[in-house]
Amino acid sequence: MSRDPPVVVVVDAKTPGNIGTIARAMKNFGMTDLKLVNPPELDPDGEAHGFAGHAREDVLPNADEVTFEEVVANYHTVGCTAITGEDSRRHVRFPFKTPRELADSLRTVDAPTALVFGREGRGLDNEELAQLDEVCSIPASDDYPVLNLGQAATILLYELRDLTVEETQLPDVERERAEEADIERFHDYVGDFLDASGYKPVKRDKTRRLVRRLVGRAHPTDREIHTLLGVLRRATAQLDHRSELLDEYDEPDRWDK
Repeated sequence: MSRDPPVVVVVDAKTPGNIGTIARAMKNFGMTDLKLVNPPELDPDGEAHGFAGHAREDVLPNADEVTFEEVVANYHTVGCTAITGEDSRRHVRFPFKTPRELADSLRTVDAPTALVFGREGRGLDNEELAQLDEVCSIPASDDYPVLNLGQAATILLYELRDLTVEETQLPDVERERAEEADIERFHDYVGDFLDASGYKPVKRDKTRRLVRRLVGRAHPTDREIHTLLGVLRRATAQLDHRSELLDEYDEPDRWDK
């Protein structure tokens, strides 16, 4: 990534544990620069450091105390709020973006960016939001839309991860799909199995198409497709052997009844 990740600003937090939770989420999702406006005392033996996990080693102790005015003056700012305006007549909180929409729009913003979170309970007030460049809000139940400060920050930072994290602990799922040649072998075995089981010829093509669509949506892994190949190969061989025995002893095929 060519640009620096956004900085995270927490305004007037009252609970040290929330600051620790935010610091941990920052470390999870590739952000390191935490700035605090009017923070509570962060005791090294207190809950902020306890909730921060490994972020107590770098993100939390390196946090800067700043003023709100300094943030506004030096960054492209995104204010985070649970309560939004419904239309353009309430312009302080409208328009707003969801975290996913914000992730898309920030790809085109080539400027130092700050994600600004407000205090517990009432968040950022209208006067503060009016000084910020953008507004972001997390869709939640209309009955209870206000999230815990630490939870809200974690959700937003997760949605921005493609801008801040080059590689995660998860494998590249695009490389896990089985080879196309093996998938085609599976489809051939499906045809052999249908033939050996005496499946009605008029239904075979349709059934094979449905199986192909199902497998196409499933994106089976190499192990999964080879397991299925083994099952079909064994089942088809047993059906073929059964047919040979029936032919040898000239017994009626009860399956045809």
